[in-house]
Amino acid sequence: MLPHGFVRLAAAIPQVRVADCHFNRQEILDLLRQAESEGVDVVVFPELCLTGYTCADLFHQTTLQRAAVESLLWLAENAASIFYGVAVIGLPVSVGDHLHNCAAVLHRGRILGLIPKAYLPNYKEFYELRWFAPASATEERSVNLGGTDVPFGTDLLFRADDVPGLVVGVEICEDLWVPIPPSSFQALAGATVLTNLSASNDLIAKSAYRRDLVVNQSGRCVAAYAYASCGVHESTTDLVFGGHGIIAENGSLLAENRRFQRESELIVADVDLDRLRMDRMRMNSFVAAAADTVAPFRFVPFTLASPRSVTALLPLRRSIDPHPFVPREEARLRERCEEIFHIQVAALAKRLEHIGKPKVSIGISGGLDSTLALLVACKTMDVLAVPRNRIQAFTLPGFGTTGRTLHNALALMRLLGVTARQIDIREMCLHEMKALGHKPFGLDLEGLNVDDLSARLRNLPPERRSDLVFENIQARVRTNLLMNAGFVIGTGDLSELALGWCTYNADHMSMYNPNVSIPKTLVKFLIRWVAENEFEGETRKVLLDIVDTIISPELLPPDPQDAIVQSTEETIGPYELHDFFLFHFLRYGATPQKIQFLAQQAKFDRPYSPDEVRRWLAVFFRRFFANQFKRSCLPDGPKVGTLSLSPRGDWRMPSDAAARLWLEQIEGKPEEPQ
Repeated sequence: MLPHGFVRLAAAIPQVRVADCHFNRQEILDLLRQAESEGVDVVVFPELCLTGYTCADLFHQTTLQRAAVESLLWLAENAASIFYGVAVIGLPVSVGDHLHNCAAVLHRGRILGLIPKAYLPNYKEFYELRWFAPASATEERSVNLGGTDVPFGTDLLFRADDVPGLVVGVEICEDLWVPIPPSSFQALAGATVLTNLSASNDLIAKSAYRRDLVVNQSGRCVAAYAYASCGVHESTTDLVFGGHGIIAENGSLLAENRRFQRESELIVADVDLDRLRMDRMRMNSFVAAAADTVAPFRFVPFTLASPRSVTALLPLRRSIDPHPFVPREEARLRERCEEIFHIQVAALAKRLEHIGKPKVSIGISGGLDSTLALLVACKTMDVLAVPRNRIQAFTLPGFGTTGRTLHNALALMRLLGVTARQIDIREMCLHEMKALGHKPFGLDLEGLNVDDLSARLRNLPPERRSDLVFENIQARVRTNLLMNAGFVIGTGDLSELALGWCTYNADHMSMYNPNVSIPKTLVKFLIRWVAENEFEGETRKVLLDIVDTIISPELLPPDPQDAIVQSTEETIGPYELHDFFLFHFLRYGATPQKIQFLAQQAKFDRPYSPDEVRRWLAVFFRRFFANQFKRSCLPDGPKVGTLSLSPRGDWRMPSDAAARLWLEQIEGKPEEPQ
C-alpha cells in the first residue's frame, strides 16, 4: 500500500472471445498478475467480461451461465496468491427465476459480493431487457456460489478495515447515464472509490461525452471513479467497441487510455483518499445531502494488507503539479490569466463606482506586485470611462532602491498615461530615525545628511545588512504618503500574506487590494500575459524586464555597483516551494509529512534535496503561524481562485495558535513553548 492516504486504482481492458469463458478468465488472470506487479489496490474490468457483452441470446444458455460462474470461482481460487487487491469482474448470474447482469467483487480468494445492474438500456442498439432482469426484480440478499453464501444486491459497499477512508462502490454501465446514478447514493453513504463496469459502444463524439460523465460524477460525488469498457474484440454485427479506460478524482481526469487497442491493457493512477475526505468534511452541503439520504447500505469488510514494498511502488502514478496555481498547458494558462485579470478589474470597478470614482493612489516600485496592481487600475479606469490621469502613481525611492527598478517604475507610469509622482523618502526616513534615536546598522546619525548616510550604507559588509526598524520605517513612510494622497490601491499578494512578508500597517494595508488572493508564482505569469497580449513595443519591453527582476522589497541598501542585495527568496525561501506548501496545507489540510512526500514527487524548476524542502517547510509553518495577526485585519479584495486568506472568507484562524504540532512532524522533536 502507498503512504499518506494514496490508493492505486486500475481500469483493465482484457482481450475477450465472445462466449469463451476459459479464454477470458485466463486473460483476466494475466491482467491481475500485471496489476499486482504494478501495486494496484483496486481494479475494475468491463461489463460481462467473463462471457463477453455481445453474447445476445446465448445468455439464456445454461452452459454459458454455468461456465461463467465456474470461471469466477476459478479466478477467486487462482488469483488468491497472485493479486492482493480488490478486483471487480462482470458476469451473468441467475438468481431464482431471473438472470442478472452482475459485478463480482473478489479479494484474496473470496467473493465479497455480487452487485446486479440497476438500470437496463432497452433502446436503439441495446436490448438488455430481452436477457436480463433489473436489480429491482429480485429481493434476494444473498446467492450461493460454490457452496458459499455471497452477499447480493445494489446496497453493498466494500470497506477496508486497514486503510482509512477506502470504501468501494460498484455500478454498471447504464447506471451512470441515469439522472441519479447509484454511485451518488454510494458516495453519500461513504464510498470514496467508485467503479463502473461498462460495455459502451463507440460512436462519433461519444467518448468525449463518456469522459465528461465520469469526470463530472467524480466531482459531484467528491470521489475517485474508475471506468472500464469492453474492447475491440467485442465488436460484432452493427456495433464497435473501443475499450475505454478512465480514472478520475473529484472532477479531474487522472488517466485515460488510447482506445481501439487490440492487446489487453491496464490503465493505472493513484488517488488521494485524504484529499477526498477533507473536501467532504469541509462541504457542509455534502454532509447535508448525506443526512437526507435514507437508503441503507450493507458494508462488507476486507483487509487490504499486502507484502508489497512501498519503495518499489514509487514514484506515484499521478502527476504532482509543482506549480498548482499555474496551469501547465499554454492555452489554459492564457485563459486563466485573462479570467483572473477580468475578475480583478470587475472587483475594483465595483468598489470605485460605489464610492463615486475618486482619484486613487498607488505605490509603484518597479516590482511584480505593484506592476500588476497598476495594470488592473488602468484597465479599471478604461472600463469606467474615467481618464487614467485620475490614477496618482507614486514611486517612492528609498535607501534600497536601485536604478533598474526606479527606471522601470518611471517608464511604466509614463507609458500607461497615469499621473506620475516621484518622492524621495530618504529625508523623511532620516528625520524619523533621528526622532526615535535609532542608529541604523549601528551608525551614529549625528551630523549626517541623506547623501552621507546613503554612501555609508552602500559600503556596509554583508554581515551587517540587517536592521528591521530601518526597513519598517521606509515601508510605513511610503504608506503614510499614499494614504494621505487618496484612495489607496494595495499591491501585496497571497504568498506574502501567508508568510507575513509585509510590514504591518505599511504595504500590508490599503483601502482595496486587487492582488490579495493571487500567489506570487501566478503574478509573474499574469504580467507576462498582459505584456504579450495587451501591449507591444516599449511597454512590453518594460513589463518583461520587471518579470525578470529579482524579487526584493528593496529596503536594504544596494551594493556599490547599485545591484539588489536583498533577495526575498534567499531570505525566506523559493516562492515556488512556498506556494506549493500553501496550496496543499490550505486546500487539502495536508500534514507536513505528506507535503514533504509530495514535494519529493514533484518536478520543480530546479531539484530540491529533502533537507532543503524540510528547511523551507519549517520556515513556512513558523512564519504562517506567527503572522496570522496581519491577516486578521486585511482590507477587502477579490477572491480569484480556490484559496484566499481573507478573515471574512476562507480562513479564520486564532492569531496566537501554536505551530508546535506541525513543526514536530518536520523537525522530529518537540518545540519548547515560548
